[in-house]
Amino acid sequence: MLVERWRLILALECIMCIYSKPLQQKRRCFFQITESTEHNYRQNKKYTAAGSVSGSVQVCETTDCCVGYYWIINGTPKADVLACDRIEKSCPDETCKAQPRINNQFFTCMCSTDLCNGNITWGKEQTSNPYSYFSVVFMKMAVIVVGILLFMCFCIVAAQWRSCLKKKKKNLQSSSHDYLVQPSCSCQRTKTSEIDISQIELQQIVGRGHFATVFQGTYQGSVVAVKFLPAGYEHNFNTEKEIYELPLLKHTSIMNFLGAGRKPDDKSWFIVLQFAEYGSLHSFLSKQTTSWMFSLKLCQSLSQGLSYLHSDLLSHGTDLHKPPVAHRDLSSSNVLVRAGGTCALSDFGCSTILRSCSEPYRRHNQNKNMKCIQLGTLHYMAPEILEGFVNLNESMFLMQGDVYALGLLLWEIWMRCSDLFEGGAAPQHLLPYELELGSNLTLESLILHVSYMDKRPYIPEHWELLPQGAALRELLEDCWDSDSEARLTAHSIMERITSLQSSYSL
Repeated sequence: MLVERWRLILALECIMCIYSKPLQQKRRCFFQITESTEHNYRQNKKYTAAGSVSGSVQVCETTDCCVGYYWIINGTPKADVLACDRIEKSCPDETCKAQPRINNQFFTCMCSTDLCNGNITWGKEQTSNPYSYFSVVFMKMAVIVVGILLFMCFCIVAAQWRSCLKKKKKNLQSSSHDYLVQPSCSCQRTKTSEIDISQIELQQIVGRGHFATVFQGTYQGSVVAVKFLPAGYEHNFNTEKEIYELPLLKHTSIMNFLGAGRKPDDKSWFIVLQFAEYGSLHSFLSKQTTSWMFSLKLCQSLSQGLSYLHSDLLSHGTDLHKPPVAHRDLSSSNVLVRAGGTCALSDFGCSTILRSCSEPYRRHNQNKNMKCIQLGTLHYMAPEILEGFVNLNESMFLMQGDVYALGLLLWEIWMRCSDLFEGGAAPQHLLPYELELGSNLTLESLILHVSYMDKRPYIPEHWELLPQGAALRELLEDCWDSDSEARLTAHSIMERITSLQSSYSL
């Protein structure tokens, strides 16, 4: 009897295994792009790619969520965009509940049932919509289809259960071997001795960040930068120290780490780095313009640093392993400029190690850095981060967020290149989107501009007349594409900049 019961259970498992896919119908959403909007062409292209459209209904290919974007006109919501969501994300609500934006003049909604973006929960009441009656029809059709499929499933149980038993037995025999493969490498870390703060002569403050203060000082006869973090930021300190101590991390485009320690009086943490004579890239660009070749030198070293950070390296001679690392807070304030005119990456307090020797993914790093998702510099956040789509299990997602930020940094550098502007008069330095949204931009305004309207920083029209203008525009657009999977890798960006150096010398 016990054997027969197990056979029946396994047979039912097989039914679910074989027929679960047909039963999982693709999400259907109402589709509408208002033609009056100036960005309707890009919106239509962007959302049409999320699924096939037939009339006013779209069948989702890449997501299980429907979305709606509405403007409030004379106190009444008017649909601007109805479609499948472009990126897979969590949408637990079955109804489309309004999420107000921009002083309640615009709102979005997201939901997880068929045609749910045609019924909008507005305030305390449900707003009627001419599309809503279609939901009933599709639900009835879905019930009929599911009933037919279930009947077919039970009709073929007898024919399938034997093969399923064999397959189940085979899977049970092989499952114990599925997770035994680990990368062959050493987890040995670079050991740095703890530095006594009394050995450092502190001088003046040279920078301030989200939670850190940086001093210029001297240590063992060399000029150094000393970064202090308050006692409560031990997790940021440990993360940054852990990154710097990774094997094989030494690179000319990553700041040289000299050591770390803790002050005994206020219990603050400190990190000692090689001193960068020109300070941050933000400070450098604010004070001076560059030539074409100098700008390429900055861009090349910057892309080399990120490419190296993202790389997965194994030294066969020593078996030392450097896993890929996502920076996650790349900005012109977190890039330093040396006296030779090269950039170096720094500030790894929000970074994530994407693979280690003992684990395919550093899950403890996930938890430590969840708060860093919103601590990243707002101007440089990729659309998927602004929209709240954060899948910390996907290393490519995190690295492509860095690539988006790198594209903005390249734009910042080239906007201060005098050779790219007539008469050598480059505009004053601005952060990305500062020209369009002002110096005090908000999360909501940036979401609307970057994610919803799919706009990027202004590229001067006269660049098209320059020999390298088309290549510059293409490179920037391939870095900050709204589809993270369509963006270049840091290594590809480095190669393209090398090509610019050899092809266009002014």
